[in-house]
Amino acid sequence: MRRSTCINDDWFFLKDNLPLADIDAGKMERIDLPHTWNNVDGQDGGNDYYRGTCVYYKKIKIYISKNEAAYLEFNGVAMTAKVYFNGRELFTHKGGYSRFRVNVTEHLSVAGENDLVVYVDNGRNREIYPQRADFTFYGGIFRDVNLIITGKNHFALDYYGGNGVKITPSVDGNVHVECFFNQAIRDVLKVCIFDGGKVVSEKEVTVNRDRCSLDLRVENVRLWDGVEDPHLYTLVASISDDEVSARFGFRSFAIDPERGFLLNGREYPLIGVSRHQDRFGVGSAITKEMHREDLEMIFEMGANTIRLAHYQHDQYVYDLCDEMGFLVWAEIPYISEHMEEAVDNIFTQMTELIVQNYNHPSIYCWGLSNEITVVGGETEEIIDVHRKLNELCHRLDATRVTTIANLFTLDTDSELNRIPDVRAYNLYFGWYVGDYSETGKWLDEFHRKYPSLGIGISEYGADANVQFQTSSPIRGDYSESYQALYHENMLKMRETRPYIWVMYVWNMFDFASDARDEGGKKGINQKGLVSFDRKIKKDAFYIYKAYLSREPFVHISGRRYRKRNESRTEVKIYSNLKEISLYVDGMFVERKEGNKVFVFDIEISGVHTVKAVSGPYWDEIEIEYSEISNEEYVCDKRMEIINWFEIDLIERKEGYYSVFDSVYEIKKNEASRNIYENWMAKILAPLGGIAKETKLSDDLQERLDKMTLKDHLKMMGRLVSEETIYNLNEELNKIKKTI
Repeated sequence: MRRSTCINDDWFFLKDNLPLADIDAGKMERIDLPHTWNNVDGQDGGNDYYRGTCVYYKKIKIYISKNEAAYLEFNGVAMTAKVYFNGRELFTHKGGYSRFRVNVTEHLSVAGENDLVVYVDNGRNREIYPQRADFTFYGGIFRDVNLIITGKNHFALDYYGGNGVKITPSVDGNVHVECFFNQAIRDVLKVCIFDGGKVVSEKEVTVNRDRCSLDLRVENVRLWDGVEDPHLYTLVASISDDEVSARFGFRSFAIDPERGFLLNGREYPLIGVSRHQDRFGVGSAITKEMHREDLEMIFEMGANTIRLAHYQHDQYVYDLCDEMGFLVWAEIPYISEHMEEAVDNIFTQMTELIVQNYNHPSIYCWGLSNEITVVGGETEEIIDVHRKLNELCHRLDATRVTTIANLFTLDTDSELNRIPDVRAYNLYFGWYVGDYSETGKWLDEFHRKYPSLGIGISEYGADANVQFQTSSPIRGDYSESYQALYHENMLKMRETRPYIWVMYVWNMFDFASDARDEGGKKGINQKGLVSFDRKIKKDAFYIYKAYLSREPFVHISGRRYRKRNESRTEVKIYSNLKEISLYVDGMFVERKEGNKVFVFDIEISGVHTVKAVSGPYWDEIEIEYSEISNEEYVCDKRMEIINWFEIDLIERKEGYYSVFDSVYEIKKNEASRNIYENWMAKILAPLGGIAKETKLSDDLQERLDKMTLKDHLKMMGRLVSEETIYNLNEELNKIKKTI
């Protein structure tokens, strides 16, 4: 029968592309897996982390009988892996996030000692996804490696990393099972379904080829019912020399364009988070304990769904989602830019994703792509690839829906919106553009124009560095205060729109994006509800807990806003309880009834202890009055320099253009348009890369053009100085308006 052994210990690593003949363990670094070489330089900013080829080496003892086979199983090697065994190149795998196996049976040393060398390359190329995106592409063998020994006849191990068993249950108790073998066999296949330790269905059939299918029935099924009751069954399939098992669940789902997501026939609003797998100082080389800690934090917050972005995650993560009841959006890293040379890789990665994860009841959809039109816009080739990719998904899996995550810059009438079963948008009104109130308006307009198309929000969020605090949060200030306010309003928006089939916060955790340099930190995207090191739950975490969790709690926000330059200050509490009493320095101040958000106004003059109480639940913080503003609380000092009220008082020059005209009016005149475009090029120059190449949809461009140039500049936050505004206005004042 099959034996699987983890072989993570005692590897050797060299950060160099050393020829095979020159490999010498004595000149290499001894390591254990999981491992990445970018855990430091991939997180420190500069977009200069090492991307190239490195080498891993291990001596491994393997003994098998003449009736056995041996495989090496790699669960994640980024991005390209070339596997050499006893001096022979046996396998090349392209794609950094999916499982693959190498059959070493015919290449074993007679003496039992074997040399395993893996060349790993995360260098830039045009043939493998991803290559352009807002996250670090860590290199390394960053997931477990296993040695599998099984019989000569066995369940297929070579087919796209799957386990040879495909289970399709239906809520009426019928279970269709397909089994695939490494070759044509003559044997008896036995299949048993267990509920806990009890056999609830079993069947035997004779196999005379390389595959077979059979149907079983389970009476009085207990449904896999999300976080309410994620009940799992286990299927065990065996032949004479091999045995495999897989867990599965009975559940049904549908997405209604008016009622949203339905689980097992009932409305089940999906509100959750996206998750990147990396950690501060660790990179992608995550342990099982770290994976579990992440999902337990998501569970504590009360989310019922996770978008596992932007690639296939560790099998252990999908297993945890099965156990904990999270509904999962699973996707491949077809992202940001369509590369003609990598089309084959797109289809390979999607096939691997579906074949390896088909049996997980937690997965409800396959994500075709993410923001794929950002660079280059929408093309006929992109449309054609998405059609074929959609067909592939349904051919491999007729039970789940397909979806796509489009950036808000894509026109809503794009053909891409009609290819998948459902669609979603990454909407960043209130952060990158406009005001968060525009999110609801945009969704209502989409729903009005396309009432039969299900629409969801695949990403939304705002960056927050917990160092930055304010009593007057505004978009772009990177404050913890603004992030919390933003998410308050997004949850309010969702309450009156049941047609939104899903909402995913971007992101649950801060994550590495080595090209970033903003918000007071280099190399980090800070949109997480939890800090990169998982030590700080930002205030926004608790507004979700108030809306989604049944665990009673009280949280006072602004605890890191200790020194306050205001004699009267706001105290805001998040709680899922109905009543809060506030105490200052032990003295009762006020009792309020409310719903999720409770706001109190108090006087401060020195150091004060503030306590919020609801029955046995309470929270406490300390704040103090400061006569001067604390500069450490402000991300970009220029934001405080610009006095928009004073700019409003700039004298208008009658009959000439100014920053108070709409962008549309300015663009109508060639001379004023040239001034506007030249200044925009200067302002946007620091962004570089994708940000400068992003093509706006006609709808979004029309929204922006209706704004006054002053408001347009205000929306750009830290990129615009007061001097820029005055100089731009002065140049426009020289251009006489045309009639």
